[in-house]
Amino acid sequence: MVKIDQLSLARQLDLVFKELDKELEGLDSGVVFVQIRNNVIGKFGIRHNPITGRDGQMEVEDQGLSESQRSSFRVMALETLKFKRNWTHGEISYDFTVRQGMILVDATMESNYNMANLMIRYPRTNTYMESGMESTS
Repeated sequence: MVKIDQLSLARQLDLVFKELDKELEGLDSGVVFVQIRNNVIGKFGIRHNPITGRDGQMEVEDQGLSESQRSSFRVMALETLKFKRNWTHGEISYDFTVRQGMILVDATMESNYNMANLMIRYPRTNTYMESGMESTS
């Protein structure tokens, strides 16, 4: 059995879009998000509110993304990975909507770092003592 950390991030993202395909079929806007830790996608999903109120009635939207729009969305999401630089932890959000029959996607990348990891990698120096200032803590 293949472990998830053995798959490239692009392959993992492709699997995410295959898993979300039926849900995207019923939506015409929302935010797809993927949370990444050590270049492995953990949590993913869609933030949306498909219920629309009109004239005092709550209704579920009938139309969603067509097959070609879902395919274009997946390709655009995979293309955004080219802009990911030097980070292994974070989140990518894909804000999507359909306008005039065309899917529009805005991607936001959020990198996360852990200070504890930096303390291991860099030797500790007391910059206060070197500058003649003493630390008060």
